Amino acid sequence: IPDDLGLFLGTTFRLHPAVNAYISDAFYEGRLETAPTTAIQTLAGGPPLGGVGIRHVPLEHSGAGNRSRVEADWVAEAIEALVGRTWTDSDGRSRELGPRDVLVVAPYNAQVAEIRSAVVRRLDVVPNVGTVDKFQGREAPVAIYSMTSSSIEDAPRDFGFLYSGNRLNVAMSRAQGLAVLVCEPALLRIACKTPEQMRLVNALCRLVEVAEQQLPEGAET
Repeated sequence: IPDDLGLFLGTTFRLHPAVNAYISDAFYEGRLETAPTTAIQTLAGGPPLGGVGIRHVPLEHSGAGNRSRVEADWVAEAIEALVGRTWTDSDGRSRELGPRDVLVVAPYNAQVAEIRSAVVRRLDVVPNVGTVDKFQGREAPVAIYSMTSSSIEDAPRDFGFLYSGNRLNVAMSRAQGLAVLVCEPALLRIACKTPEQMRLVNALCRLVEVAEQQLPEGAET
């Protein structure tokens, strides 16, 4: 937005600094800063996810278009593992994480339904899952983004939809403490045809780089 047509709010009161390290650099030219209290936010560690910051989970699958059973089952397992972990908010108050403290975003309604079914089967609870449009403005201690499609060729929508910077930004920036990208590795191996496609894929690749830098010592994910 041009400077004369909008006001940039330069401080986030949601994102832990480790999450904002990616969000600010990838989408706001490094201008977004965190309120001091966000650094208090912490999540107990443990497999397959824990701690705070950016995480990347590569899951191999094939033939998935607008739904992926592999990613849905992983999300259900992750939510089960996270339930009961200690979460400390920006006021320093600690409590146990519940199933709906994990916000799950998917690009397609079919994958939303797949994830909902997987979580209900495993935990007998309805998860906090939806598309980007549903979760605009929402927040949770943990946010997981399931990109779903096995490849750009399998994706039911065009390149700009699956690799949308706005979609990636909204999904990951719902997280107060831990933001997780789940995707097939093939989505990172793309032959871009335009500068715009390069820019979109670069945001995804940058996320993977940040996730590798922030990975807790001894952790696999």
